[in-house]
Amino acid sequence: MTQWKPTTCMRCAVGCGQQQRGVDEGYGVDKVRGDYDHPATGGLACERGIRETENPDGEWLTEPLVRRGDTLRPASWETALGIVAAEFIGTVADDPDSLAILGSGQQTNEAAYALGKVARGGIGTTYYDANTTLCMASAVTAYYDVFGSDAPPCTYDDIPEAETHLVWGANPAAAHPVLYRWILDSAVESDSRLVVVDPVESETAEDADTLVQPDPGTDLALSRAVLARLVETDRIDHEFVDAYTDGFEALVDSLPPVDDAAATAGVSPETVEDLAAAFESPTLLYWGMGVNQSTHGTDAARTLIDCCLATGNMGPGTGPFSLTGQANSMGVRVCSSKGTLPGQRAFDDAAARAEVAETWEVPLSRLPETTGPGPVGIVDQINRGHIDAVWTVATNPVAGMPDATTVARALDDVFLVVQDAFRSETVEHADVVLPAATWGETEGTTTNMERRVSRVTAVSDVTDGVRPDLDIIAAVGNRIESGLFDDPPLSPESVFDEFASLTAGTVADLSGITYDRLDRELAVRWPAPDESSEGGYRYYDGANESWSFPTETGNAQFATASFDGVPEPTDAAYPLTLTTGRRPDAYNTGVRSREATSEVPTARIHPETAGQFVHLLDRGRTILESRRASVPVDLAPDDGVPTDAIWMDVHHPAVNELTLPMVDPDSSEPNYKQCAVRLASPDTSSTVTRSGLSHTRSSSTD
Repeated sequence: MTQWKPTTCMRCAVGCGQQQRGVDEGYGVDKVRGDYDHPATGGLACERGIRETENPDGEWLTEPLVRRGDTLRPASWETALGIVAAEFIGTVADDPDSLAILGSGQQTNEAAYALGKVARGGIGTTYYDANTTLCMASAVTAYYDVFGSDAPPCTYDDIPEAETHLVWGANPAAAHPVLYRWILDSAVESDSRLVVVDPVESETAEDADTLVQPDPGTDLALSRAVLARLVETDRIDHEFVDAYTDGFEALVDSLPPVDDAAATAGVSPETVEDLAAAFESPTLLYWGMGVNQSTHGTDAARTLIDCCLATGNMGPGTGPFSLTGQANSMGVRVCSSKGTLPGQRAFDDAAARAEVAETWEVPLSRLPETTGPGPVGIVDQINRGHIDAVWTVATNPVAGMPDATTVARALDDVFLVVQDAFRSETVEHADVVLPAATWGETEGTTTNMERRVSRVTAVSDVTDGVRPDLDIIAAVGNRIESGLFDDPPLSPESVFDEFASLTAGTVADLSGITYDRLDRELAVRWPAPDESSEGGYRYYDGANESWSFPTETGNAQFATASFDGVPEPTDAAYPLTLTTGRRPDAYNTGVRSREATSEVPTARIHPETAGQFVHLLDRGRTILESRRASVPVDLAPDDGVPTDAIWMDVHHPAVNELTLPMVDPDSSEPNYKQCAVRLASPDTSSTVTRSGLSHTRSSSTD
């Protein structure tokens, strides 16, 4: 029988330590359990993380595929890589920006770093991003704007110390079960409480002492109402504000009247007072994609952080804690050269650019000077004819991006290379498919949402047709730029050491973390500038009880903002609002947690609303239309959904055919959480064109 081996769950960003064991014969993971020695989670593990590691659903990719006519056919690795290299080299010969690359928060740190090295150093493309921009970019931008650095100041150690747990636009009961257990354990204490802000009643809301249901897309208006109420009633920590922040007076001058902002958000002034009162006790404020995925996402996240700053809810047991969805979103942000060069080095920092170019041994002029327009912007560039080839790694944009039908059409217009472990909707549009190893089959590291780096290990070999992400990336990279990497198979440890050394001296310093240290300690939180240190609560010097932020002034920065409405208001033609969220039993776009995609998605709707459209139902099934697409749905009456809204889960591949591709101007994160929709009869529903115009009227407008 094979031995148990420590690893880290790659389902979500809690970063649960696991023990895993391989099968005795053949390939695969046999058993998985929590690791009681792991410092982040102490043996806790959720059922879904274990199940999806041991026995995931979905169709595994087991050999390279090359498109022959209308069909993907098996091919050798040499053939597949040769085609990819020839196409990529020809594409970028005159213009590196003719090739776009999309990475993922499901990659290890090592694979993400290598992909960024190929994109930025081997090719020099501006059009490189990752699906982490689709869920975390607004929170990241807000952290930079306020603190001068990305990542939450809080850690898991702060959760038991908080008295108020304010969960805003997140559903950790579904998305982060282990973290949610800690929240509940603290919130049930006699002096503690759980407050939830969510337009729709979620699994987390069912446990709340207080549930606030604003209109979808109005988080900025509501958070500014709360901040205005805090100022109006002088519940401000003036000592902290005066000593460690800038811009408070300008912020105060920009705030709206409480009653007006409350009305905009669809709540009462009394509700705003309830939320303001939550900040009177030591408060941890958690937020997620419900806030981030908006055209006002960055401003809303900034305002939530401002509420913590203004009330002195900073320091151990308090603070703004952005909840990360994908397992290695944090690692991708720190190491992959997506939004910054390694170690959060700015693209326009001359010294940082020179150091990276020297380490990679590439011309300095090759490194792009900007981060690029984000995934939605990349699709826009394809449609404008500026991109000829796309390489996706561990991501499924055909299902995961907004206005997904347009995304699929765009990818049909380019040479598409898909690198993944499972067959996805994006695979069906590929010209070449490169099958990658998955959990339990690959070595590396990952970084959880509280900045802990831990090992990801292999307990199973792979079939001859499958290779680790790191080796595939290196093979492609070396064909484009000879000598960019050693010849595969690569040592993940050597790649980690190169990356970690590049972060030395930065605000995200991992140079004191090594594989040997991780083998001893299992997980280490950055910043860790030497082998005996690790980070705690950020920006706070507990010994001197003082604060310092990596901004120009050394202070945290308040910001002004204004809410100018949702990007797609309802009207007579589209009278309902679609909002989306996570389901407890599903994984990202579903490729690992569903057996097939033929099932019709379910739409939760208030019973009163369903009754208004009963003439459009056929045994509970109808058509849901936006200005971009029409999707058949099964309606599920649910009085936890507002009467003017519909809720669907993010995991079904049809859902994003409906969503809106508008983005936050600061973060480039899409507005998934609000768009206008209507119900329609299957016999008379519109044929929605690419431009969003319909050929026929829906009976829902009669």
